[in-house]
Amino acid sequence: MAITREEALRLLNAPDRLENLARLALTEPRPAQGSDVNNHIHTTYSFSPYSPTAAVWFAWQAGLCTCGLMDHDSIGGAEEFLQAVKLVRMGGTIGTECRVSFHNTPFAGRRINNPDQDSVAYMALHGIPHNKIAEVDAFFSPYREKRNVRNRRMTDAVNSLMGQYGVTIDFDRDVLPLSQYAHGGSVTERHLSCALAVKMLEVIGSGQKLTSFIRDTMQLPLSAKIEGYLLDENNPHVMYDLLGWIKSTLISRFYIDATDECPDVRDVLALSERIGAISAYAYLGDVGDSVTGDKRAQKFEDDYLDELVKYLKWLGFRAITYMPSRNTRAQLDRVRGLCEQYGLFQISGEDINSPRQSFVCEAQRDPAFRNLYDATWALIAHEWRSTEDPAKGLFSAESVARWPKLEDRVKAFAQFGQDL
Repeated sequence: MAITREEALRLLNAPDRLENLARLALTEPRPAQGSDVNNHIHTTYSFSPYSPTAAVWFAWQAGLCTCGLMDHDSIGGAEEFLQAVKLVRMGGTIGTECRVSFHNTPFAGRRINNPDQDSVAYMALHGIPHNKIAEVDAFFSPYREKRNVRNRRMTDAVNSLMGQYGVTIDFDRDVLPLSQYAHGGSVTERHLSCALAVKMLEVIGSGQKLTSFIRDTMQLPLSAKIEGYLLDENNPHVMYDLLGWIKSTLISRFYIDATDECPDVRDVLALSERIGAISAYAYLGDVGDSVTGDKRAQKFEDDYLDELVKYLKWLGFRAITYMPSRNTRAQLDRVRGLCEQYGLFQISGEDINSPRQSFVCEAQRDPAFRNLYDATWALIAHEWRSTEDPAKGLFSAESVARWPKLEDRVKAFAQFGQDL
């Protein structure tokens, strides 16, 4: 009989998780693999129910043929992730996601792709060469420290807001232990939201008590979908659903703008070029009904996207990453057209950080997105080739000279990746 999801998660989040994975890979039924890929899976090194090992297992069990690590301000889980994909014999790629400052750009003062503040954008470094992991960690380590200074201030702000209801959290006792900070992980707003969700469930209670508290006592909105989740007595994900509500609705009441913990966008681009990674702007697009349940309806970069993408290309970005299930077809057609216009590599990925989320992106199975499957294998080939020789990367002078057209280069690298 196949192992239960809960038991697998316990074994694969345990200290001896790689050994447990090796055993499970031999004893559990091997899943049928199709062509599904995901290059944006978060782990416990930022915020997620999954260790790097568990993330690989559940991606493999979902039938993915490749999976990609993407943690905030951290590359701490990379070595474990690479060992795990090797154990189950699937394609894997590593990267990191960070917030960068656009204050010294024409887009200062605009809401770009960050739901919480203006002049700050999310970007990703994909395909990080394996011999550059230590350099990436050294770059982001001081920014993680600076982030925790603000995290402590936000914890105080949470207590100022919620203390009147008997709900308080302590950063060192309640927040920090939820993270892998001691091992190179980051502490994010989701960690604070998680600690607050746990405390609310403990003090206020669940079900009707909780929804009445939110609506009547706090007088805050609650969508029908989230209310249904919170009222479900058999809901195993209630903490994550409450966390999603906090992230979308309550966080604005205790959020403090990030400043010196966000490097200038040019500094991260310089790092990416220096180590041979692939820099990618993370397209968000205006949000209506949030797929992940933790983003309120809000406008982002769509009103000035043409101007922005032109500037991204001028700055030196190599790619744009987007999620096919998160946007309308019109939004996706527009951003894909701009990628083709400016010669930007297209990368896909669904940001997994909750047990409710599927590792499979059904929308990406549309034949129109076939290029994203090839792009993933090209990304994997870039990573391995760049690790062996920086001159062999997807955007190296040697590769560009051999395949001047990006489309031809991606096809060639996709074949290299599958041959691996």
